[in-house]
Amino acid sequence: MRLAIVTAYPPSKVTLTEYGYHLVKHFRLQKEVTEIILITDKTEAEKDLTFEEEGCKITVRECWGFNDYTNVLKINKVISKTQPDAVLFNLQFLKFGDKKIPAALGLMLPLICKLKGIPTISLLHNILEQVDLDNAGITANKWLQRAYNFIGSTLTKFVLTSDVLAVTISKYKTILEKKYKARNVALIPHGAFETPPEPDYCLGEGPKQVMAFGKFGTYKKVEIMIEAVALIRKRTGENIEIVIAGTDSPNTPGYLESVQKKYAHVSQLRFTGYVAEEDVPVVFRESAVVVFPYTSTTGSSGVLHQAGSYGKAVALPDLGDLSILVEEEGYKGEFFDPESKESLADAIANILLYDSYRTHLGKTNYRAACSLPMADITQLYVDYFKAIQFSKSTGRTLNLMTEKRKEMV
Repeated sequence: MRLAIVTAYPPSKVTLTEYGYHLVKHFRLQKEVTEIILITDKTEAEKDLTFEEEGCKITVRECWGFNDYTNVLKINKVISKTQPDAVLFNLQFLKFGDKKIPAALGLMLPLICKLKGIPTISLLHNILEQVDLDNAGITANKWLQRAYNFIGSTLTKFVLTSDVLAVTISKYKTILEKKYKARNVALIPHGAFETPPEPDYCLGEGPKQVMAFGKFGTYKKVEIMIEAVALIRKRTGENIEIVIAGTDSPNTPGYLESVQKKYAHVSQLRFTGYVAEEDVPVVFRESAVVVFPYTSTTGSSGVLHQAGSYGKAVALPDLGDLSILVEEEGYKGEFFDPESKESLADAIANILLYDSYRTHLGKTNYRAACSLPMADITQLYVDYFKAIQFSKSTGRTLNLMTEKRKEMV
């Protein structure tokens, strides 16, 4: 199978870059995949294709850019020229831009591929019905929110023209099936990026690191974490370093710089900037607790799965999607009120001050991550592609739920 994957890819700063990297890393090891055609956004630096294991051929086609109005034409041209056997789209609603027209046009690509007769799976990481448009930095205007919801429903119908639409949270599947009468939605877990050897859960010498990881400024706000740690220091005198690992969200350029200025008086506050793929393990392993300073959620959390892979305790906001994910996939953490720094301070302190509890959370999350490795997730996608191909060749209706898939979800 010659598989085209349409995704942002490191060193891109576009959303879902890291997930795209791990899709490629593990698809290339599937025996059914003979070549990956990586249809990705343009970057000045070369794409990160340094993998340890031998795998299939990867052909890179850099052809699109964030907010480029011609993305749909450029990507379609590459697909027509390379003629893949199957296409996987790694999507969310603002994948191709934060402007309405390029974002909308990009989401028409699954329909175009379906019309070409190419087996197509779209992985949709969020659905607009579950996105807080204000907190996500899209719009606070109520009339515009109504317009976005109408447009979002239309675009969802375009994405649903895929042979299979994959979502990572059961609630999304239920909503899509109920609202759109869809029968081609598959629940495929997010999966853990890495499953390194089990850590010893011991912390190194020096300050305990409280770390947040991601793209910040919209619904990910680090002020509450900085102020919560300041409260813990006053209460306990604990030696704590605050680590903000990552960059601004594309929607909020300059956000972290403004935070640095605002909290310049706070000691042991470190901003790492962009974290290269090879440095991600170090950032996680050195942390004592991983904090999710979110005011809303927009889908399954890659950071939670990474934290689990490295056996880390987590402090989570008590929000819908994260609560569902924790329950469904077996993760565990300290929940806090996302609007209260006091609540977050209590959650972090409960982890930092009690090593046995921190270790318990870390072990639980490691086991949860190991139960859904990306190798199994990519194999599941391969199985779906084979089922689509069989359906097209025989004219039979596609069956989305085999016994193997029931066990995984």
